[in-house]
Amino acid sequence: MARSALFSSSSSVLFLLFLLFSTASSANVTYDHRSLIIDGQRKLLISASIHYPRSVPAMWPGLVATAKQGGADVIETYVFWNGHELSPGNYYFEDRFDLVKFVRIVRDAGMYMILRIGPFVAAEWNFGCGLWSCSGVPVWLHYVPGTVFRTNSEPFKRHTESFTTYIVEMMKREKFFASQGGHIILAQIENEYGDIERVYGDGGKPYAMWAASMALSQNIGVPWIMCQQYDAPDPVINTCNSFYCDQFTPNSPNKPKIWTENWPGWFQTFGARNPHRPAEDIAFSVARFFQKGGSLQNYYMYHGGTNFDRTSGGPFITTSYDYDAPIDEYGLVRLPKWAHLKELHKAIKLCEHALLYGEQTLQVLGSLQEANVYSDPSGGCVAFIANIDEENDRLINFQNRSYNVPAWSVSILPDCKNVAFNTAKVRSQTSIVDMVPENLQALMISPKKGSEDRRWNIFMEKAGVWGEPDFVRKGFVDHINTTKDSTDYLWYTTSMHVDESEEFLSGRSHPILVVESKGHAVHAFVNQKLQATASGNGSDSTFKLETPISLRAGKNEIALLSMTVGLQNAGPFYEWVGAGLTSVKIRLNNGTIDLSSNTWIYKNGLEGERQNIFKEVGKNDVKWIPKSDPPKNQPLTWYKVVVDPPEGNEPVGLDMQFMGKGQAWLNGKAIGRYWPRTSSVHDECAPSCNYRGKFFPDKCRTGCGEPTQRWYHVPRSWFQPSRNILVIFEEKGGDPTRITFSRRRVIGLCGFISTEHPSMDLESSDQSIKSNNGDKAAVHLTCPEGMLISSIAFASFGNPSGTCRSYRQGSCHYPNSISVVGKACLHKNQCAVSLSEDSFGNDLCPSMVKTLAIEAACG
Repeated sequence: MARSALFSSSSSVLFLLFLLFSTASSANVTYDHRSLIIDGQRKLLISASIHYPRSVPAMWPGLVATAKQGGADVIETYVFWNGHELSPGNYYFEDRFDLVKFVRIVRDAGMYMILRIGPFVAAEWNFGCGLWSCSGVPVWLHYVPGTVFRTNSEPFKRHTESFTTYIVEMMKREKFFASQGGHIILAQIENEYGDIERVYGDGGKPYAMWAASMALSQNIGVPWIMCQQYDAPDPVINTCNSFYCDQFTPNSPNKPKIWTENWPGWFQTFGARNPHRPAEDIAFSVARFFQKGGSLQNYYMYHGGTNFDRTSGGPFITTSYDYDAPIDEYGLVRLPKWAHLKELHKAIKLCEHALLYGEQTLQVLGSLQEANVYSDPSGGCVAFIANIDEENDRLINFQNRSYNVPAWSVSILPDCKNVAFNTAKVRSQTSIVDMVPENLQALMISPKKGSEDRRWNIFMEKAGVWGEPDFVRKGFVDHINTTKDSTDYLWYTTSMHVDESEEFLSGRSHPILVVESKGHAVHAFVNQKLQATASGNGSDSTFKLETPISLRAGKNEIALLSMTVGLQNAGPFYEWVGAGLTSVKIRLNNGTIDLSSNTWIYKNGLEGERQNIFKEVGKNDVKWIPKSDPPKNQPLTWYKVVVDPPEGNEPVGLDMQFMGKGQAWLNGKAIGRYWPRTSSVHDECAPSCNYRGKFFPDKCRTGCGEPTQRWYHVPRSWFQPSRNILVIFEEKGGDPTRITFSRRRVIGLCGFISTEHPSMDLESSDQSIKSNNGDKAAVHLTCPEGMLISSIAFASFGNPSGTCRSYRQGSCHYPNSISVVGKACLHKNQCAVSLSEDSFGNDLCPSMVKTLAIEAACG
């Protein structure tokens, strides 16, 4: 009881602080129960997450512009603490971490901004600060005495406040907050803490309340939010993160309904299938949110981007952070997802005034059908008709009209009469995107006349201790506590003596090496030869390796290369999750030898890392060996090759399917970890995805038996006009001659439209609503700039079925479909084919709803 009274009193003080600071700074962003209020006007807002370090500065203007073109009003980003504070008080804001430049680009595009300062962000980012880059919460903070992350720990709170203040003051100097005439309209403190607050016991709630109070004391003049924070104190707004937030209710009737993370896809882990979320389901979730009184919705992610360097967390999160987002990892719009959501945003914007100022009524139209109607004082009327049946389409009667509403969909009626948009009816084309290979042309290392044709440089790592040992210890140390994430690699090396009389030396049997580890992976070497590799996975970092090995009489060296694949990035007390070996045994015919308590020699990292040989200017004592033909299937090998950039201006990916596992750099910039680890052929993959019913990450997986990630994004801006230096470190062996650059490009298009699709002109900027009856649906196709529609692979008007690249004719088919489509589209950059009688006649299957399916090539 006393504790409840204490927090009630704290909330009152916080609210008074908010009023005081708001008045002092003359804030022009406030809120009420309906929405944010900007300059006295309620606002309905669409927000798009773009994380600045997950792309490069050259991409930022295009990404922001594409988000705006897609109907977004707001750009949202986290601020990545240990990408910026490399050590206490040592700040970095350059290149991909140039926060001010990114925020300024958003301002110059005429968009609002949400700054999620954190400082804890999760976001599948590595929690530690590495040798080459940083992200998440800085690993150095874990080693400040007395520090426990995200609880009522004084050292953690002190450093959290220091970093938050540093970022706020940086934004204030640039006058970026709306209260200063800028464009930042919201800021976030902490992140998704409410789900784990109780785990921290007596330190949980006081920490959350402290975080809110500390944020308010920053006096930024705009509201603060806390996502998934169910006890967020007034005036901090608690917000929702989920695949669906239509049923979310803020913890105060005075707060607006805000959705900070709508996940349009999901992240990937090495060795797992690839997740996909259908455009129809995302649109359904967004429409339901606004139907139920929501006013600000943010896509997490709108552009996922790339976990360059070693910034991926998880562990086991892939270098790609594509997220199946509306803009793909490489910066291309993902169609139909991007365009379908763009049309949704236009339809919702037509309803803005009524949604924010109108009176809402609910009409029950069936057991799983309902309409929310908003009537505003000026006479406007808006309706959202929802059919949440997961299987059956329904003919719904609403205000004396009939509407065919597909299963699991919402129809939006900006005038309560005409359907402007239905979430299940996709009008946009589907783009067929491919990675077009281009052979990697290795140039001569020294192009001087008369020099030998040496095109590769090789540097071999020694298995085990190189140079002087870092330390020697009986038993095992924790991997992460030892490396402090300065590297992925830690060598554990010991030796054992084998007597000449051992029976297995005759070759009739082999000793078995048994290694157990907390994670994440290990390469086992015996007498400098790789014996086996093992790893955990995204579900369980721990693993056990059992492999036959070859031993010789006398001394044998056992060298185990333990590896991390990103550090834990979320969960209670996540900073205490360790990695590394826990047991090493050798099983013989006559018993087992336990090496766990042996004397072990430890060495942090690799010699090549220490020498910075991946940089354009490394240390001069690196002994590169020139080769005309590089060695293949050789572990612990650095490769350096000089290459020219791929032709054209399309985005570029590095194809690593014939390599094993390692890291890559171009001109000293870290591309990231590569690991073409395949998912199991026995996993369940969906040939097509049924959008109906609630989405979950395993619902629509693809890529069974294929590498989770084959291509690795290399930004065009990283290339020089010629003679680029590509450096690869291969851990376990591959074929570097089969590495290729691939250009990401649209090679074809598909369209699938029925006569029942809404055909209202959403491009119109006024509020007038036209009837659908006089308009005909049409398939619109557009190739990328500079390309033309070169051929028609499929066309059928009638009742075709299937999905893009696998359409099939149905029982009803107009025989001249390809001719009609070819006449309208061939050798054009774009075309429109109307589903009209003028195009296809009026006597084809007269009682049937007609559909036009097209697949075309761009060239």
